Amino acid sequence: METGAARARKNDAKPAKLGREVQARLGQQLRSMYDEVVSQGVPDRFADLLSQLDNKDNKDRQ
Repeated sequence: METGAARARKNDAKPAKLGREVQARLGQQLRSMYDEVVSQGVPDRFADLLSQLDNKDNKDRQ
């Protein structure tokens, strides 16, 4: 449980700021990681499960 003084310190704290170079580097790393994940594709088992869910949903709508 926070004390009143601890809450006051949090409210007075300035937001952290990153320099442009750091932001750019983080952005590059995040894009690289995202591209790697996207390039892996969807595992066959997962695609099969999604297909089964779609088929069930279509039958329920009819």
